[in-house]
Amino acid sequence: MLESVRKTAARPVVDGEAHNRLMQEVSAFGGGPDGAMTRLTLSKEDGQARDWLAEWMRKAGLRVEVDAIGNMYGFLDWAGPDAPAIMTGSHIDSQPNGGRFDGAYGVIAACSAVEAIQKAVAETGVRPKANFIIVNWTNEEGARFQPSLLGSGVNSGEHTLEFALSRKDGNGVSVAEALRAIGYDGSYGKVIPDALIELHIEGGPTLEKSGKRFAAIDRYWGATKYRVAFVGRQAHTGPTPMAERRDALLGAAYLIADIRAIADEAGVELHTSVGRLEVYPNSPNVVPAEAVLSIELRSADPQILEAAEEKLKARIATAAGRAGIQAEIRQIDRRKAGALDAGLYKLAEEVAAAFGEETAWLDSIGGHDSISMAAVTKAIVINVPSVGGVIHHPNEFTTPEDRVFGVEVLTAMLWRFCVDGNVLEV
Repeated sequence: MLESVRKTAARPVVDGEAHNRLMQEVSAFGGGPDGAMTRLTLSKEDGQARDWLAEWMRKAGLRVEVDAIGNMYGFLDWAGPDAPAIMTGSHIDSQPNGGRFDGAYGVIAACSAVEAIQKAVAETGVRPKANFIIVNWTNEEGARFQPSLLGSGVNSGEHTLEFALSRKDGNGVSVAEALRAIGYDGSYGKVIPDALIELHIEGGPTLEKSGKRFAAIDRYWGATKYRVAFVGRQAHTGPTPMAERRDALLGAAYLIADIRAIADEAGVELHTSVGRLEVYPNSPNVVPAEAVLSIELRSADPQILEAAEEKLKARIATAAGRAGIQAEIRQIDRRKAGALDAGLYKLAEEVAAAFGEETAWLDSIGGHDSISMAAVTKAIVINVPSVGGVIHHPNEFTTPEDRVFGVEVLTAMLWRFCVDGNVLEV
């Protein structure tokens, strides 16, 4: 296989300047000062970015479709109905005050790779043996609507469409309402490709620290996510005696410290966090009546994750008891640990070697849409370095040189399918 890679990888030429220009263009939608990006899923800014992407796809000769959860697909149907369909892309929604490259880089890289392959086919006369699909998944981030990976989860069958459409944001707006508001409540059916390759910034420090430029993910961690509410009694913070207060926020504070302690007790194989705290009525001189926490436990080891969940449940009860209030578990979402496709990993490794680069093995601790899709197709996530390991922050950055290199590797992987058909069946 390696010799074939050497012969074919260099044919499609990636236009690095055009790729960086596309990244700048999409960053205008929701972009703020100092690299900040706030493009929450199905927001006005997301709708504008989607319109821009759809226009690019149509100009590139792709057939644009949108499904009922808002996933966008750009189909390059040029190899016939019996040829394998290879999907690539990611998501363009962001965290609030996040960065510009998480997700969006993978979508724009897919555009640049497909464009390079189209030009190579036109110049060489190669008869394509694979069709391609560029994808933009809905609500990967899970910032506005929970759970995350919602669009890919519907497409893979992990979630029902009815469940996904009924999710509501903090203002009570449902996914269905948000889709209609920006005009992306489509009707296209599920799309299950023969393979899925997702290029993403690493979002961690491993590549930079090791001096490597490329990684492929071979396994992903499991995650257990709780939405827990502490319910107390609203009162005045002045005259109400301390002994009579039923402070919901106090219970939350006890638990937040305990959640960090759970991770410290387990060691490096467990990550825990409280990323959101909602307080009601949220007034400086009112004892809080309710505090709602968004809690995450992550591990690659199912036994560690299960043990951490048992500790969490016990400490929820303890925290409520210490504060003299009630606790309610309002939502639980679980994602199992697993492995991505070994054949795609091997292809990525060989293509990178043809460029003179060694492939680092990485775990995916955060979620990716390819993890949802791994249940129904062969999937892989490939990475390029993040400067300082930063992600979900305005300082999130990957150098232009590394971004273009990632597109070159992605293009070469897709080119193998274009020239040889489904190389995973060889």
